[in-house]
Amino acid sequence: MDAPQIFPFARQSAGPAPLRRPGSIRRTTSIDSDWPDGFGQPWVMTGRARDLLTGFDGEPVELGRGGFRILASPLREILEIAVDPDHPRVPELVGVRAGGASRHALAETLGDLRGMPTFQLLDDFAGASLVAGWIWSRWTPDWHERIRASRAQSTAGNKGRMVNICTGFTEGASSLAADGSVDHADQSATEVGPLVNPLDPIGWHEMPEQAGRPMARRARRIDIWRAEGLLKVDAGFQDSGPNPQGTRTAIHEYRVYAEIDEASETLVSLQALPLILPFRECPGASMKAARMVGEPVGQLRQAVLDRLAGTLGCTHLNDVLRALADVPRLARMLPGEPGVEECVLR
Repeated sequence: MDAPQIFPFARQSAGPAPLRRPGSIRRTTSIDSDWPDGFGQPWVMTGRARDLLTGFDGEPVELGRGGFRILASPLREILEIAVDPDHPRVPELVGVRAGGASRHALAETLGDLRGMPTFQLLDDFAGASLVAGWIWSRWTPDWHERIRASRAQSTAGNKGRMVNICTGFTEGASSLAADGSVDHADQSATEVGPLVNPLDPIGWHEMPEQAGRPMARRARRIDIWRAEGLLKVDAGFQDSGPNPQGTRTAIHEYRVYAEIDEASETLVSLQALPLILPFRECPGASMKAARMVGEPVGQLRQAVLDRLAGTLGCTHLNDVLRALADVPRLARMLPGEPGVEECVLR
């Protein structure tokens, strides 16, 4: 087999969120992970989300919020869960393990929430719980050895064997050890600044300060507006957490630009920028993301899993693309052109 393509390390953050555009909608989500009893113990995941309309006059109007609190086991099982707003079938998710099982259970039990901020958060539980524990590598000198010693219990890959689960772990990649587990010694990370733009402090929902101990945050932003006869999308994504030096370190960051035909709700163009990634093979996934052009956007949650599976995709970029499935619903709440009657929120 040919060796996978190697790129320069991706180590450049996009910085804070752009200023909100007049006549746009912004969805922001965050999932914070905290380990009150230490590494290897159950941990608390807190999800927050908000949809914010910015009128052509620049005035913000909150369209919706969502949230959850999950107590997760070291094997990424849901031990306890509460969501906001509440839903009568939420208790059915207790015992579900993150990954394909959690996504299937989410669709079966809370499918009526599709398109809502809370559904987006719960869909992101799988990816956020997969990567959250990485932040301990900034705080624990022997973290790599502890991870390798416990890989038989890992829920990632095949009991810790990661060969060919994504572009970055293609067979022969520098990211892999001889036994197929992750070679953390060659893993890259980047210091990053705040996501909140100081010129637009309400551009993100409120997120508590993280400092002084290992805590992880998965943050996502999706901006939607109309221009040139199309729906325009600017999406940002970052996995990060505080470090002992008092700043923040990120292991993943992407920026995605998309254009959508509003009438047919079809993806017309797509550009994925790999900004911060842990291994030199990882940026290759961005080159394959354009395979989704021509797909109905509302079907991306499943279509991405089907078309960018295994070495064709990146687990985390795939989640960025899958989140675009909610764009058509959000776009229906966009205001009309300036001077036209105010939009009706549907």
